[in-house]
Amino acid sequence: MALDADDAAELFRELGPVQVRRMFGGAGVYHAGAMFALEAGGALYLKADPDAAEAFRSEGCEPFSYATTTGRRTITSFWRAPERLMDEPDELARWARRSVAIALAKKNSGKPRRLGRKGAGS
Repeated sequence: MALDADDAAELFRELGPVQVRRMFGGAGVYHAGAMFALEAGGALYLKADPDAAEAFRSEGCEPFSYATTTGRRTITSFWRAPERLMDEPDELARWARRSVAIALAKKNSGKPRRLGRKGAGS
């Protein structure tokens, strides 16, 4: 899934206008000025806080991670969207609205971002 502006508009039509910004081989998806989704490596990831992460975990999903020269880096604020959501637009909209709310709360909190880490081989 290489997400472009038209794909994102269709996928997240329930939210209203979204913007796509290309980044590090993927794309960030924004609504109301906050990044709530990420497409990387053909997968869709949604913004999560610790409470929302439990819902992703219960669906068998994992947080976004990528390889670096010193091992793997994991970003625990984005979790892979359950594959079933691609066939369930109403349910995807529910998950996306929660991700938007989390992203907006984080954006408006004024606190610096914190990235999770895991060592090599994790």
